[in-house]
Amino acid sequence: MKIITVLLVIFFVSYAISTDDQFPKDFMFGVSTAAYQVEGAWKDDGKGESIWDRLVHEHPEVIKCGSNADIACNSYYKYKEDIELTKKLNAKVFRFSIAWTRIAPNGDVSTLNPKGIDHYNCVINEIIANGLTPMATIYHWDLPQYLQELGGWTNPIMSDYLREYARVVFTYYGDRVKYWITINEPLQTCKGYGSKLYAPYLNLNNTGYYWAAYTQILGHAKVYRLYEEEFKSKQQGQVSISVDGVWYMPKDASSFDDMCTAERANQFERGIFSHPIYIGDFPPVVREWVDKKSKKEGRPWSTLPKFTKDEIILIKGTADFYAMNHYSSRLVTRGIDPNPQKFNVDAEYITSVDPSWPTSPFAPWIYVVPSGLRQLLVWLKNQYGNPPLVITENGYGDNGVLNDLDRINYLKGYLDATLQAIKVDKCNVIGYTVWSLLDNFEWMNAYTIHFGLVSVNFSDPERPRITKESYKFFQNVVTTRKLA
Repeated sequence: MKIITVLLVIFFVSYAISTDDQFPKDFMFGVSTAAYQVEGAWKDDGKGESIWDRLVHEHPEVIKCGSNADIACNSYYKYKEDIELTKKLNAKVFRFSIAWTRIAPNGDVSTLNPKGIDHYNCVINEIIANGLTPMATIYHWDLPQYLQELGGWTNPIMSDYLREYARVVFTYYGDRVKYWITINEPLQTCKGYGSKLYAPYLNLNNTGYYWAAYTQILGHAKVYRLYEEEFKSKQQGQVSISVDGVWYMPKDASSFDDMCTAERANQFERGIFSHPIYIGDFPPVVREWVDKKSKKEGRPWSTLPKFTKDEIILIKGTADFYAMNHYSSRLVTRGIDPNPQKFNVDAEYITSVDPSWPTSPFAPWIYVVPSGLRQLLVWLKNQYGNPPLVITENGYGDNGVLNDLDRINYLKGYLDATLQAIKVDKCNVIGYTVWSLLDNFEWMNAYTIHFGLVSVNFSDPERPRITKESYKFFQNVVTTRKLA
């Protein structure tokens, strides 16, 4: 009942509050990128094959326009230009990811690639030389193909492979990198096992999804404990995991059942990854509903694996800050959603949208609901004790137009919601890195959707960069720390 009351209070807060307050002086503004989406050079300098390399080459028909990221933004060779663009924003943080297959081509650290290790040393040194703070993601979707053939994330041994890969990057880069993200968006990477949405493009339903979730949470915890025990005292860095998801609101705010459904949907969306870390074990409502569904289906055991007591202890407390990716919101009511690929049928909720919410015609899953971000930040504060929080991704997809006013309006709304959450709701938000610095390879949508503050001409072999109006807008926000 307490949770429902909190949700009701959140929902009925007036979001017409306007503030011209500045962001705090030490607030960390930055940009985000990801190795597979920007680097290109897919087999250069000893790099191995990832699950995305395999998917785009063997099944180009499932990618928009049959595209791939073999060259992408060519950032493997143009990283200095990208870092300079970030510096000119007056930003503080440059978030990037390290390609596992560049460090250990087949994923096994018994064979390391010196050229890959040297490359990220150069990237990190360049970031620091430009007065920026590196924030490194250890795993951003690009599992080595060899490890996938061992079962990928549905095989619990993958948690040990992740830990040993992390040991290598901590050893080589931890003297300079002080912010680490273990895994980016486990919700999405696990969906690649449950349904044919992303690489490895399997169709194992929720059995595959839950086992991948179990292994990734366990892997994150093992990486955190490794850092805590062997590196933290000397390197003094911080470790987290970027949890993503839409924010679910009750379709009928006066309906107790819709309020319960919204809470359940949010626990299935992000609580499943956050609850084990901040409170311990999977959320009770997730355990209850999945076990009930499994029993109803006549299964001899639940599709949701069980953590052992030792694993619960291992996982709890393994985040130094909360890292969150967020783009949009949905309304929910109880029922079975007709699109089970995108929403978890075990939670029994039907999604819809308010007709007044603007949307992007090029990224139609993005509905512009800044108030949803503010509600989510308050929910996280109340759920997990108001931990320091960094928004590690937030952005708007369009067709790549340079005069990108829709992106500016989106960013302005979501940054204002963030500012209100800080100033009015006292949420401990300490940073915001926009997705993305560059137009890039957007997974199954390839180059048909553009999220960058900077345009990249993908038809030109040189991949020239051109700043958009949103770049100038964000530059002004970062410089003045104000939205006006």
